[in-house]
Order: sequence, then structure tokens, then C-alpha cells
Amino acid sequence: MRYVVFNQKGGVGKSTIACNLAAISAAQGLRTLLIDLDGQGNSSRYLLGDGADDKHATVADFFDQKLKFTLRDRSMAEFIRSTPFDNLSLMPSSPALDEMHGKLESRYKIYKLREAILALDESYDRVYIDTPPALNFYTRSALIAAQGCLIPFDCDDFSRRALYALLESVQEIQADHNAELVVSGIVVNQFQARASLPVQLVQELIAEGLPVLQPPLSATVKVKESHQRSLPMIHLDPRHKLSLEYLALHAALARPAKAAKSLKRG
Repeated sequence: MRYVVFNQKGGVGKSTIACNLAAISAAQGLRTLLIDLDGQGNSSRYLLGDGADDKHATVADFFDQKLKFTLRDRSMAEFIRSTPFDNLSLMPSSPALDEMHGKLESRYKIYKLREAILALDESYDRVYIDTPPALNFYTRSALIAAQGCLIPFDCDDFSRRALYALLESVQEIQADHNAELVVSGIVVNQFQARASLPVQLVQELIAEGLPVLQPPLSATVKVKESHQRSLPMIHLDPRHKLSLEYLALHAALARPAKAAKSLKRG
């Protein structure tokens, strides 16, 4: 199964969600690959720590060869590296992604990521793709390559207003480029169960028939320690409430997803 974690809004926890779900898949014995398409490289740093600074082929090198005429492209496997965690591999990011974005878009290399992932289909049981906070070439490439889309939602009114347009963007990709793509669910992040606004917003999304995944992910400072130590939650503190919520969320993804409605505010 191939998942893209997508939201055009920054700071909603895309990298944290992608890395923690990937870590759980790997810990459960699934051969897992995480592809970091965000030039900021937060997922790469989360999984590798200071090792993210080591010289190694990156996803930018993969795309760069697509801009050149060569007799034989290097396999996607040559741009993937191991992580400190069993069964978990990473295609690391690079700041160079931002520099080549325009060329890739103008030359319409939008299907190259999907082709490369499909060529590795028998090597991995789960693929997670972390994306930049924009609907750009890299995000579209990921949506075209994925089977399921996970949408982080951080419980404020701005996020809710943006959600409807975001769902329409996903459905447009589905209609024009990838009929296999479904919205696997909305992942409620940084949830505060004792605050009235987050509870109200989530209840309203559920009432509208949107595929809100359960459980929501609690707000906790522990996740900052997880980032600082480059240890996903199940490795940092497997009995922590947030670790258990991630495990339940991972299990929920195994259940059939309801189709997202095409909704417009108002």
C-alpha cells in the first residue's frame, strides 16, 4: 500500500505523522519505505538525526537524472538508504528540490515517481510519501503515485476552511491522473480533548460525512523530544498515550476507508 501525507498548510504535522506510521509499519515486520519530498527535509532529519547530513544520493538526484538524457537511468533503489530502524528505508530529501522544481514541471515529469515506485513494488509492503506544504510538482507526483491520501488536520478554523479545497484538489488528481487514489482519512493532530473548539470542529467534520480517522492524536510535548532524539514515538516511549494512538491509527488504516464527499463550505 502506498500512502501520501498531504496538506497545503504548513505546520500540521505531516512529517511527524508520516515517520511515526512508517516506524510502526516497520516495527510490525512490514518492509517499509519513506520518501521525503519536502525540501526542508524534516522526515529525513527525524529518522536519521545527524546522519541526514552525510553525503548520500537523495530524491533530488533521482529527479535530476530525469532531466538528463542518459542511456540508462539509475534504479530508484540506488537513491534509497537504510535507517537505524529494522525494515525501514528512506529516500532522503535535499534542498536542491526547490531549485529544480520549475524544470521538472515544464518538462512534465509528473509520472516519473510513480513509474519508479511501481518498479520497486515487490520490494516494499508499505510506502509513505511526505510532501511539501504546497500543491506543486512534488505533491502532484506523490498523489499520482499513491493509493491512499492521509490529510493531517490541526483543529482550527483556517484548516477547516482549507479542507474543502484540498479535498477537491485530491479528487481532481483522482479524476485526471490516478483513479486508484482514495482519501484514506483525515488525521486529527494536536488534539486537545478538554478544549471545546477542537471537539466541536471534529464533531462537525464527522457529521458532514468526512472520513475522520480514529483516534485523534493528542497534543503533547513528548513529540518534541521525539524529534530532538530522532526516535519515533514507539521507539522513544512505546507505552505513551500518543504512541498507543499512533498504533490504533495504523490499525485503522487496515480497515476499508469511506469515500470522501466533495463538499464546499456554505
